[in-house]
Amino acid sequence: MAAPRELDEAKVEAFMEKALRDLSGTMTIGLCHLGDRLGLFKDLATSGPAGSQELADRLDLNERYVREWLRGLTAAGYLEEPEPGRFALPAEHAPALADESGPMFLGGVYQMIPAALAPYERLCQMFRSGGGVPQSDYPDILWDGMSRFTGSWFESVMVDDWLSTFPHVVEKLDRGIDVADVGCGAGRALIVLAQAFPRSRFTGFDNFPAQVERARQNAEKAGVADRVTFETLDVTQGLPGHYDLITTFDVIHDAAEPKQLLSAIRAAVKDDGDYLMLEINCRDRPEDNVGPVATMFYGFSMFYCMTTSLANGGAALGTCGMPEAVVRSMCAEAGFSDVARSTTDDPFNVLYDITP
Repeated sequence: MAAPRELDEAKVEAFMEKALRDLSGTMTIGLCHLGDRLGLFKDLATSGPAGSQELADRLDLNERYVREWLRGLTAAGYLEEPEPGRFALPAEHAPALADESGPMFLGGVYQMIPAALAPYERLCQMFRSGGGVPQSDYPDILWDGMSRFTGSWFESVMVDDWLSTFPHVVEKLDRGIDVADVGCGAGRALIVLAQAFPRSRFTGFDNFPAQVERARQNAEKAGVADRVTFETLDVTQGLPGHYDLITTFDVIHDAAEPKQLLSAIRAAVKDDGDYLMLEINCRDRPEDNVGPVATMFYGFSMFYCMTTSLANGGAALGTCGMPEAVVRSMCAEAGFSDVARSTTDDPFNVLYDITP
């Protein structure tokens, strides 16, 4: 039996520091979710610095809880205390914590994390038995958080940043075409497109009825229900028509049957049409997916993307399961002839224009 290796004490200490930082980050996320849900961040951003009692009064909250929240996020470096007992949200932190309309807003992510952890015990069972956690096991706040997270991207960067890479698609949308969005969720992407391109007609499809209903309500509120409709449909069984443009936004890696889904999309996109696929920005080699962003991706994969696919007996590609090499291979197998990658510098997403 080999003698135990002598530990490098410096590495032990360095790892303990990292582990403690990660534990601190977990608590910070919980505090941030409270700040987002209760309006604390937005109040500090709009009404300015406050003591705990003043902030509690402004939002009709309990002072003792507000005080602990302020202390916790000041300790984390999210808030500042310019004078004893008075707290401020730095202007540079507001885009991530308080500006819901901007591309940096993280409130939806903070909302998603406790919701994704809700079926934790069921997930532990799946480690032993196999299978997965179905979408129905998650609380409704997950879908709302998901919509808020991705919606800020759609509303701030999709038209002027993502689509600008493919001007011929923009020209078609301007003229007026038929568009289908597969896996439409709450409909935020199609609503943005309908607002930007009023001559085009849009249909969203999702196999989760609750999301379709949310999408319909969102379209009504946005005033675009005259040109945006939503239907509950398992698209792997085929789309009810042919379209000039089909889109999927972070959908294929979640799909139970991604190859069948891509084949159905190929069959429904016109020969002179386009398929826009938004997917996670990850590396071809799994060993290259390291660091904070990759860690977040794998976490969401474990607690939602991978396990919900497995719940349907699916391929379970996972959040990092559609790097560029896989996108090209699967699209070629589905019958597409060309894949063009957008040139935008986005750490989270990549947009591909895929043509028959």
